[in-house]
Amino acid sequence: MITTSYSPSQKLAEFVKEMSLVIPNSVRMNRGSYSIKQLMEACRSHGVSDVIIIHESKGIPDSMIVSHLPLGPTAYFGLFNVVARHEIEEVANMSLQNPHLIFNNFTTKLGARTTNVLKYLFPPCKDDSTRVLTFSNDKDFISFRHHTFKKTHNKVELTEIGPRFEMRLFRLKLGTLEMKESEDEWVLRPYMNTAYKRLVL
Repeated sequence: MITTSYSPSQKLAEFVKEMSLVIPNSVRMNRGSYSIKQLMEACRSHGVSDVIIIHESKGIPDSMIVSHLPLGPTAYFGLFNVVARHEIEEVANMSLQNPHLIFNNFTTKLGARTTNVLKYLFPPCKDDSTRVLTFSNDKDFISFRHHTFKKTHNKVELTEIGPRFEMRLFRLKLGTLEMKESEDEWVLRPYMNTAYKRLVL
């Protein structure tokens, strides 16, 4: 299930609509006046496996929370350089096939944990699927790209579908979103921003 913060702007609503097409079997929900506790209770009662909440600042999507039900974990990501589908030149049509997933350069224990948080949002795909999602880590910033591909002779042609953005994990906690007493598994500290040797993913 994918939703937004309260009173989303048009740009955030459009981005959430695009993300609901990126993730197969996901359902987009208008937040309305639901509190976090009410939202999570409703999702549990309907057998939802994951809750994604996307927030914004000044009309620009700037963070995403992924909470796995029923027991967690919950991952908090910052979003950067968000480019919607309609902002990409010569964008391809949105494919509804289950995508292949590529995770590049997630080499640590926390990197493997982050990979699992993202991977289990998606159902298995068929071998003949021509849709691919890439999560590529570079110095703890994760670039997300969405393509279709076509094999021609000895080449593979990629066509971008969008959206595209960068993510950065800043918190991972053990419970679900509404569990205020649950422990943090990892939190980004201010000194980590300038310490190259402290790359964590």
